[in-house]
Amino acid sequence: MHDPRELVAAGQAAVRRLARRRFTLDLDGLEEARRARSTAEAEVTRLRTEANRASRGRARTGPPSEAEKEAARVRRAEVQRAEAVLREADRSLTGLLLSVPNIPLDDVPDGDSEKEAVEVRRWGPEPRPPAADGRALHHADIGEVLGILDPGAAARLSGARFSVSRGPGARLERALADFFLDLHTREHGYTEYAVPYLVTRETMTGTGQLPKFEEDLFATRVGDRELFLIPTAEVPLTGLLAHEPLDARSLPYAFTARTPCFRAEAGAYGRDTRGVLRLHQFEKVELVRVCAEEEAGEQLALMLGHAEECLRRLGLTYRVVLLPAGDMGFSARMTYDIEVWLPGSGAYREISSVSDCGTFQSRRAGIRYRTAEGRKAFAATLNGSALPVGRTVAALLEQGLQPDGSVVLPDALAPYTGFSRLLPGGGTD
Repeated sequence: MHDPRELVAAGQAAVRRLARRRFTLDLDGLEEARRARSTAEAEVTRLRTEANRASRGRARTGPPSEAEKEAARVRRAEVQRAEAVLREADRSLTGLLLSVPNIPLDDVPDGDSEKEAVEVRRWGPEPRPPAADGRALHHADIGEVLGILDPGAAARLSGARFSVSRGPGARLERALADFFLDLHTREHGYTEYAVPYLVTRETMTGTGQLPKFEEDLFATRVGDRELFLIPTAEVPLTGLLAHEPLDARSLPYAFTARTPCFRAEAGAYGRDTRGVLRLHQFEKVELVRVCAEEEAGEQLALMLGHAEECLRRLGLTYRVVLLPAGDMGFSARMTYDIEVWLPGSGAYREISSVSDCGTFQSRRAGIRYRTAEGRKAFAATLNGSALPVGRTVAALLEQGLQPDGSVVLPDALAPYTGFSRLLPGGGTD
């Protein structure tokens, strides 16, 4: 969320920068709402001051008369009416601010689709065009031949956009999550958390999922209690620090967690209906870092390297792209996507997004720290996938497919799986 004073002060510069995200900032409406709240707050302060002054005066002159009691009731009623006006003005201003996305950094390119993304680097063997790659098959077909993916069972249990893995496939998924967590906690310095999968509306609002993306969330209500299934561990991991007293000496924080992620995929009708690329439920290892704002660029590069290292250890061909302003997530001010090569699709596909959110989430969630000078400041938050389990399985199947139909797995996973090759029919070697 933004400081309304800063947006108004930036004026047309803020309008132009947000227009890069295809968002139209109503500057006049924002200023009107800000002024209404300021006026309402001043009125509440004035009436409370007058009421307190009158109350102190009565205390010095003995018990109040009936006229004085009536005057006190009138003053209380005036304060209550003014407080109601302030609450409404505050709701109006907050509603406007919650709808405004983060402002992209100047280094972020223009554009509103993946076509305008800027390639930063590639790693791994140069991929061969599908027509020249006789082994190129979709991971869903490979998984069925291997006997590790059962789309029919998933459809019977839950319908479309769910997945069932069995035998060595389930073991491979568990192995990947353990491998990622060990890498991040033992070598990259993250603290692992086990967090709730159901969180409050306030927690969802703090990271920017609400109110904008409510249609993409799964919600549950028991009695008068409303909770949301998390779309990513970023939500509870970032929320751990909400309204907590932080000290500059404790920064940066580095958290990781393995959780299921639940997404309605409301805007993805007809896309990636086969396989495990776009599911309502999937597992992912998430990274979150919290630091001083001036260190955010350095922390973003560090986190990106941590996500890339997962793919390098697995020997998977990938590339890194810098997303354009109009294609970033609502809370991000800069995002790098890591795209893994999928021979079966003949394309690079996103496997991780690593984002710098600046102080946008901290302002919404109340994540502040005390500087060395004793000043309170909002922290910068960053998040990234490292990595989603299902999409990594898809890449391993498609890139590791052999002419005999088996799939060779990377050496880094052998200590976790107990096997190095998946064989047709459900066997391992």
